[in-house]
Amino acid sequence: MQIPREQITGLVLAGGRGTRMGGVDKGLQPLRGEPLAAHVMRRLAPQTGALLISANRHPDIYAALGAPYGATVVADTLPDFPGPLAGMLAGLRAAGSAYLLSVPCDSPWLPADLAARLAHALDENQADLATVTTVDAHGDASLHPVFALMRTALVDDLSAFLAAGERKVRAWYARHKTVEVVFTDERPFYNANSLQELADLERHRGPG
Repeated sequence: MQIPREQITGLVLAGGRGTRMGGVDKGLQPLRGEPLAAHVMRRLAPQTGALLISANRHPDIYAALGAPYGATVVADTLPDFPGPLAGMLAGLRAAGSAYLLSVPCDSPWLPADLAARLAHALDENQADLATVTTVDAHGDASLHPVFALMRTALVDDLSAFLAAGERKVRAWYARHKTVEVVFTDERPFYNANSLQELADLERHRGPG
């Protein structure tokens, strides 16, 4: 890993509407007795320097969850929950490092080498962004765009992109040199978009 851990700020994206969960705050839904976001922070914190949590609701609860890791809670500056790019923008503005690593709040088993692998690819390819693609046993590929390591120097470009009314993550990535890092085990990227998927995580998936 060419990029020092201290130069990477971690960002847990927990600012969404939770629409497919009936509007609940997804990051606070329990898995094995703890909020999803707590599982994510436990796996992300050892891989980064500072830690941020993007949250638009329940900031006090997220602050308490992040306290063991010295995490800071940031909120979108744009109204009406405009999506993960708004959370990334808040993270880019708050980060005091050269790089930001974003992850969703609902993927509790994210890889322990996520930062190292993305940092290696970004540095090796002199890219602006590195994101994740998984390939399953059948050879089918899936992109996981909110798992992304990006240069914080992109902050002004992202701000302008959102100010123009754009919202799509992949469309913003396409404006920059982006490298996709292939993970052959898709299980660490399982997430919980619905209460049923959360129940599946509880019963079947993850370590331990």
